Amino acid sequence: MIEKTIPISTVVGIDVGGSRKGFHAVALKNGCYLDQKKTSDARELAAWSAHGIGAQVIAVDAPCRWSVDGRARPAERELMQEGISCFSSPTRAKALVHRTDNFGWMLRGEELYQALEATHPVCRESLFPDDRYSFETYPHAATWYLRGGNASAKRKRIERTELLRAAGIQLPARAGIDTIDAALCALVAHLVATGVESLSFGESQTGCIVVPRAAIVKGVIGSKS
Repeated sequence: MIEKTIPISTVVGIDVGGSRKGFHAVALKNGCYLDQKKTSDARELAAWSAHGIGAQVIAVDAPCRWSVDGRARPAERELMQEGISCFSSPTRAKALVHRTDNFGWMLRGEELYQALEATHPVCRESLFPDDRYSFETYPHAATWYLRGGNASAKRKRIERTELLRAAGIQLPARAGIDTIDAALCALVAHLVATGVESLSFGESQTGCIVVPRAAIVKGVIGSKS
């Protein structure tokens, strides 16, 4: 189990999908499973997270900002330089006119961040505030660091489930990959909220991607050199 460094940590992790898939969210309290929610309504999810769950920290798997020049955002390029495969966010204008709505899920993410702004504004810097906030994370990169420097997208269900189990997070039976990813985001939020060292890629204009620096090895958090 993860060693708790503060008395109470209530967090939410959110996996963002398109209009058909919707949002999947998982809440943790003191690092243990608390509740989950699936909805297509960003405002409903924001209210559930803030008032229903009382989350202190919310981690979201969706870009918190758009590219400003049509290239990958600095955060995405920095992850790629680490050898971690990563998508490239487009400009908002490109996302709006894409003929197959390939970036529709990113627009849904934008909607969610806007809904969270009143209670959990997105943290755009490497330093976290003391009160409520949200931040962008990336399950594949988080898996890479939590596994000590390796992750396979082809084995994501297995690897991410193993990480959750090692952290003492027990999801309901038959959890789908979207719920698993939401739980992994929640684990990242819990680690950040309890003071485990994290890495922040990117900068304030185009947003930061936050992942834990620690590795879960045999159920113990240990720093990765």
